[in-house]
Amino acid sequence: MEHVDTLEQAMADAPAVIDAASTPGELDRVEDQLLGKDSVVGHVRRSMGQIDPDHRPTVGTKLKEATSHIEQLVAIRRSALEAAEEQRRLKDEAIDVTLRSVELPRGSLHLIQQTIDEVVDIFIGLGYQVASGPEAELGWYNFDALNHPPTHPSRSETDTMYLDWDPQNGDEVLLRTHTSPVQARWMEQHEAPVYIVVPGRAYRKDTIDATHLPVFHQIEGLAVDTNIVFSDLKGTLLHFAREFFGSQTEVRLRPHFFPFTEPSAELDVSCFACHGGEPGCRVCGGAGWLELLGCGMVDPNVLEAVGYDPDEVTGFAFGMGPERLAMVRHGVASMRHFIDNDLRFLRQF
Repeated sequence: MEHVDTLEQAMADAPAVIDAASTPGELDRVEDQLLGKDSVVGHVRRSMGQIDPDHRPTVGTKLKEATSHIEQLVAIRRSALEAAEEQRRLKDEAIDVTLRSVELPRGSLHLIQQTIDEVVDIFIGLGYQVASGPEAELGWYNFDALNHPPTHPSRSETDTMYLDWDPQNGDEVLLRTHTSPVQARWMEQHEAPVYIVVPGRAYRKDTIDATHLPVFHQIEGLAVDTNIVFSDLKGTLLHFAREFFGSQTEVRLRPHFFPFTEPSAELDVSCFACHGGEPGCRVCGGAGWLELLGCGMVDPNVLEAVGYDPDEVTGFAFGMGPERLAMVRHGVASMRHFIDNDLRFLRQF
């Protein structure tokens, strides 16, 4: 029968035609050529109605066999082409995970922040709490509560950065000139005993030079309890100095004046470079001592201003500049280095 022979020939020719397709797109066109309406199979399918009824079952069986055979060959070839295409794409888009990745340089804390963290950790080890307060402060907390009279030079507009007037409190608003206002705020809100350390920024109308910045940092300390005496202050600062500069460090206290402490003193530490005042020492210049911070016993007027009874409690306070600490310890000649953002300087620490 003609139709059966035609389908047999189509089945015989199909493998070569299908294998010749090299892409999925070409295979789609070959599939249409072999099974579409204009193909041999399609022509036989449309002619089934005109075939002799006696031969129709035989032709129908062969038509089904040819269609299934060609579809199976196409499916096998399509699977092979898709697998080859995937392998090619994987090869083209491959990433060698064994190569080193692009590494961005790691940053670090600024030397001043490192210094602040180290000092705070020392006092936390002594049982102190860390306190903080607003940088835009009221005149009462910045001056009056700390025993600064209205005529005190630090209240001059040439020294302090005033912002506004607060009508609600009837007081001037300024950028705090030290972190001491936090002491007054804390004592107003907490009963004794008080042991706090207060790191933060402070502001003054200072011209930038080797030892001054208009924006700088301070670390205040305050201890208020029953029966605190001056020797407690010296012992505390001696412990701090030895933790920060080394176990051989000695301290000395020189009389000084601060409005919020009485008696007051300046604390010097022995030179950690020469240990005794060698001529030409690069750190102390031969003096043997390095000026470090101010301190003293809390003035009774300060205790009264915040609601404490000076007959029941006493205390001491101290204040230090992290910039000064860093300069002394690392031999930094000018405070300008801390704000220049020069990586040659910063990367040393």
